[in-house]
Amino acid sequence: MANATIDDLFSMILLMRLHDTMLNQVVDLDLREPGKVSIYACGPTVYDVPHLGHARTALTYDILKRYLEWQGYETKLVSNITDIDDKIINRSADEGISESDLAATYTAVYVKQLREFGVKDPDARPHATEYVDQMVQIIEQLVANDAAYEIPGSGIYFDVSEFETYGALVQRTAGDLRESAQARISADEEKHDPLDFALWKTAKPGEPTWESPWGPGRPGWHIECVAMSLDLLGDNFDIHGGGSDLTFPHHENERAESEAAGHAFARHWMHSGMLNVSGEKMSKSLGNFQTLGDAMSRYGARPLRLAMLQAHYRSLMELSDETMEGATGGIDRIDAFFRRMQGSRIASGDTNKETKEKFSQTMDNDLGTPDALAIIFEAISAGNSAIDNKDEISASTSLATVTELLDVLGLSQIKAGSNAEIDALLSDREKAREDKNFAEADRIRDELQLKGIEIEDTPNGPIWRYL
Repeated sequence: MANATIDDLFSMILLMRLHDTMLNQVVDLDLREPGKVSIYACGPTVYDVPHLGHARTALTYDILKRYLEWQGYETKLVSNITDIDDKIINRSADEGISESDLAATYTAVYVKQLREFGVKDPDARPHATEYVDQMVQIIEQLVANDAAYEIPGSGIYFDVSEFETYGALVQRTAGDLRESAQARISADEEKHDPLDFALWKTAKPGEPTWESPWGPGRPGWHIECVAMSLDLLGDNFDIHGGGSDLTFPHHENERAESEAAGHAFARHWMHSGMLNVSGEKMSKSLGNFQTLGDAMSRYGARPLRLAMLQAHYRSLMELSDETMEGATGGIDRIDAFFRRMQGSRIASGDTNKETKEKFSQTMDNDLGTPDALAIIFEAISAGNSAIDNKDEISASTSLATVTELLDVLGLSQIKAGSNAEIDALLSDREKAREDKNFAEADRIRDELQLKGIEIEDTPNGPIWRYL
């Protein structure tokens, strides 16, 4: 599908449908430019190691990009790093290091662990501190448009009363939001409205600062993503995404800032769901908080990825021992399929058009990964049945189809082993078995296990993989 024609690209525009948070319904993906998709997905504030919520959000947009590219779209994904924020300032003070060093440390951990989780790097990963000049320019435009005002000694604030549709992203009015969030909305007496939020914060002692027309200070959180997304993707880009916890206030405030400054912002808004651990919302206070690194060490990256894909990206995902036991079994089933194909000397053939069309239909329907996985497992069952029936053509078709579709979801199969030392030990083991020297055969098997090698005996000889 990567070689789709121009006519194919135009026809596909109406096939892909996604849930648009602004409209609160699944709609056709309406692109700024046919055949090209621009996506901005909010990344982390890097003051700690990544947790499972970060992983699920990143996975959602990794899958979206993989699928769109498989369908022939030219896709550009931008996912930022917030490297200046109150949390970073407070953590750096606690640890006695600079904000930049703290951010650099946790950025490196985030990138490394996402790669281990199978998430491809975005096309651009901008850092907020690289875009302060662009932020200042947008704030200047907001002030000029009477959409922002200055509080001396405090900073520049967005004037919510000047933005008529404030709250539309969450289907609420400004009055509703003001009433329902009294406890957490800043009630600074100098602000025109409790909902007004900071665009530029006046410098405080010991904090990092940048120069601006309003004196030294630093940007507010929301303006950072506005500057980065518009600079890298341009006005009217296709999809703005992130976790559902960012819908309000972060994304609503981004929308208000950009539109009040005269920019057409995102055409579609997309949000991934939250995550429960053993029946409760993941939090440090409940003792069920899990970092991505710990979870991968405990379960493995591929089972964890499969578990997340078995839940629809917008649903509240439940992560439990039972969930992970099922996901581990699923990965074992995938790997057993490839080992059996390898052991039966089945070569990859042509793919199954009907299976791929069914897969596309489920993915086109709001990125339906649970049903897409079911289709892949059906193809695995068909492949196993084909081997049982000695139907090599059907088996090779299943192999090719499963291989291609798993790659779309980033669930690569095990690789055939190739190592001279290991192959020599396997040869010695085979010789020992032929001589009925089973003690020696078992010794070699144990030696390989100590090297992290698992052996599976097949009718066509042993195959091996790393544990």
